Amino acid sequence: MNTLNIHAIALAVSLTFSAGAMAQNVSKDDYLSVKDKIASDYKLAKASCDSLSGNPNDICMAGAKGNEKVALAELEAAYKPTSETRYQARVVRADAEYELAKERCDDRAGNTKDVCMKEAKSTETAAKADATAQMKTADANASANEKSADARKDATEDKLGAQYKVAKEKCDAYAGNAKAVCVNEAKVKFGQ
Repeated sequence: MNTLNIHAIALAVSLTFSAGAMAQNVSKDDYLSVKDKIASDYKLAKASCDSLSGNPNDICMAGAKGNEKVALAELEAAYKPTSETRYQARVVRADAEYELAKERCDDRAGNTKDVCMKEAKSTETAAKADATAQMKTADANASANEKSADARKDATEDKLGAQYKVAKEKCDAYAGNAKAVCVNEAKVKFGQ
């Protein structure tokens, strides 16, 4: 029964925190409002942990603290959406999940506890590696998009230059004022 209450509390706290921080492109007023809500939700979650004692209390507190940190990091990522803030939010989530898993492992003993701790550390390491990979991929994609745009611009300039040379060559069939008008029209048409 005690474990069921802990899981129910942890679920309620995590849903509250994640729902508050999921909005994208947050205005400053919304940012401050959500930040206040996260603080008040943390206080409520912390108060609900007070009825527990021992390791169940530690698990509940780790969940409440972790959810608060994750919600704040996600809020920051929504308020200032950069690859760095999204990375930080992922790292904070990995740390929070690790801290909660460590507290859950405390109920165990011997080899079972050691395995539990290794699994928790492995999960944290994997989550942080994924966060790093996602950030590097996003940065690489941004760089690739920039290079691709530059390449398209260069190709367009080359095409226009070649088309201008053809138009100018066609103007050589004319003489005098007609040739000058033809060359000027080609310059205007091909941006030369």
